[in-house]
Amino acid sequence: MKTTLNKIRAYHPCRDGWEKLLCGLGKTAADDEVIWIDQILDHNGVNDALWCLRAVENCDREIRLYAVWCARRVQRHMTDPRSIAAFAVAERRARGEASDEELASARGLAWAAARAVAYAAATHAAVAHAAAAHAAAYMAAACAAKAAYMAAWEAAAAAAVRAGARDTERAAQAEELRRICREMRESGR
Repeated sequence: MKTTLNKIRAYHPCRDGWEKLLCGLGKTAADDEVIWIDQILDHNGVNDALWCLRAVENCDREIRLYAVWCARRVQRHMTDPRSIAAFAVAERRARGEASDEELASARGLAWAAARAVAYAAATHAAVAHAAAAHAAAYMAAACAAKAAYMAAWEAAAAAAVRAGARDTERAAQAEELRRICREMRESGR
């Protein structure tokens, strides 16, 4: 997955992250030289690399599958089959095997599950991580939107934080992003 500084700049990055990226790349201004998302990961970390995915073109399938991968990492915290089913539909949609209608239905069901679990979590703080996990399923199903990968990642990270595994989860997400970039680079994409 690759982009350019000009494409990133068009999305109005935060000043600190932008300056850090420019410095890390040895640049003083935006240009059209290709940079890979894993380069951004190296210089700025996983949060900024994920934010920059919005400036990547022609990789919607990979980005959507990555969002599902992130969300599936917290699937074990889910109890509602509607959320789990949303993952399957989101994956099928990313591969072109599910319709917009199927995705919309899965999104609606996953959202209903997330609301139900959030309500239960409000009265039982011990299951709060489950609410974030179900929200991850909703976000994965919503990945037809350009920035939904970030929401899926955030929901997965939130569930991991509640489960006490934040650093481990972020490292796994970064490594998966690196793997995807490596495969794309090797295939000439």
